[in-house]
Amino acid sequence: MWCSLFSASTSHFTIIKCSIPSENQESKNPINGNAVKLDLLKSKNGHIATKTSFAPCDDTLYTIPKSQIRQNIPSKKQLVDTYRQGLIVEGAYRQTVVIRSYEVGPDKVATIESILNLLQETALNHVWMSGLLSDGFGATHGMMKNNLIWVVSRMQVQIDHYPIWGEIIEIDTWVGASGKNGMRRDWQIRSQATGLVFARATSTWVMMNQKTRRLSKMPEEVRSEISPWFINKQSIKEENPIKIEKLDDTAKYVLSNLKPKRNDLDMNHHVNNVKYVRWMLEAIPDQFLESHQLSSIVLEYRRECGRADVVQSLCEPDDEGLLDDVLDNQHKRRISVLHGFLSASDILESFNQRSCSYTHLLQIKEQIKNEEIVRGRTSWKRKISFMPFHA
Repeated sequence: MWCSLFSASTSHFTIIKCSIPSENQESKNPINGNAVKLDLLKSKNGHIATKTSFAPCDDTLYTIPKSQIRQNIPSKKQLVDTYRQGLIVEGAYRQTVVIRSYEVGPDKVATIESILNLLQETALNHVWMSGLLSDGFGATHGMMKNNLIWVVSRMQVQIDHYPIWGEIIEIDTWVGASGKNGMRRDWQIRSQATGLVFARATSTWVMMNQKTRRLSKMPEEVRSEISPWFINKQSIKEENPIKIEKLDDTAKYVLSNLKPKRNDLDMNHHVNNVKYVRWMLEAIPDQFLESHQLSSIVLEYRRECGRADVVQSLCEPDDEGLLDDVLDNQHKRRISVLHGFLSASDILESFNQRSCSYTHLLQIKEQIKNEEIVRGRTSWKRKISFMPFHA
């Protein structure tokens, strides 16, 4: 006796009826048309879960969450994901991505928000291919069982070059241990055509109880799930990370009354990390943003931000890093003696040497006490509006 699907369904569940197929009849999977075996397992709420295979059962009606059919989340480790252009290479996940038109700015260069979104997406796809993904935002089966979710505590991104519209890039990501209860995730972005490394990133993640909203130790069940994926490899080495100083209301630039919108929330129902960066950058003067490009960012997360919170963005420039737009006298004298004029390569070298930095703070504005959301530090380089040439 085998199960066969028929078309009756509700908004959340697809109804399955068991029937006896004829000798020549072959059961079909409604997703891809392949003949597969369906294992039905009763869940605590009386519904039936599926492992994408057919199994003998009684002549009764069963229901399957429609989201499971639509997502088709793997239950076992996969080495290749043709739909997402992803594969496992030496324990790391590699995904090939084309920079789309809505991921670039007016200069046809990918925005920092687009890059951060790609980092987040490839991390989730890595968990997807591991076969450990439950129905949470990157949560494993053991995490869902213990009401746990991932939260990022620190992140650092270094960008040497920005991909452009239509460019094909490869993003590698992998995980490793961070202390007793944390996890480290690293990324590397490079050009598929040239192999040039565009950006590197690293992050530290801890677990939070979804109900109490408090940090939690890593259960052994979860550790046994993720530890086989750990790699002893780092994209950015931080020997002694410098703690970011806390700003106060005396900061030079203050942007107040920032309110999250519904589309700013992620699947864990708090504001997405990428939105934090946008709020930080909005406090920087437009004139500076037009002439400079972000080269690195460090973020230290303190607490989550919800739908009803009112946020304030503080920003303070680093005076030691704010350089004017002319070359220093020594460099100008060297150029004039050797060439008598300023070459394109010299201008490029000079611009690459000078950098500016800002310290940032996002906080929830309250009457009694302002609570920190995230501290940040950004470094910037001058934009180059021309391509260097060779004589």
